[in-house]
Amino acid sequence: MIKFHFAEHVDMAGVEDSLLLAVLAAESIHGRTDIRLDACFQLKGRVCTIEDGKAVGRTIAQVFTGFLAREFGDDAFTVVRLAVGNIISEAA
Repeated sequence: MIKFHFAEHVDMAGVEDSLLLAVLAAESIHGRTDIRLDACFQLKGRVCTIEDGKAVGRTIAQVFTGFLAREFGDDAFTVVRLAVGNIISEAA
């Protein structure tokens, strides 16, 4: 699972739009059925989580990260990779 934390200055409506566009992009690659069956993500407050255990989630996370960096800048968010109950790596 990947967790994104957003700085206070980041427009969360823009983050939500970027997430939905990332899901649409992943649908173009994997198909609607795989999105419906395998995509798992949540945006709550200033945190977004994406389950990346399957190819669909990994694609969503990759596209979302690219959109965020382009729209808000690399310093607008941090990314934390979580294992079951543990943080296994962190990137700024």
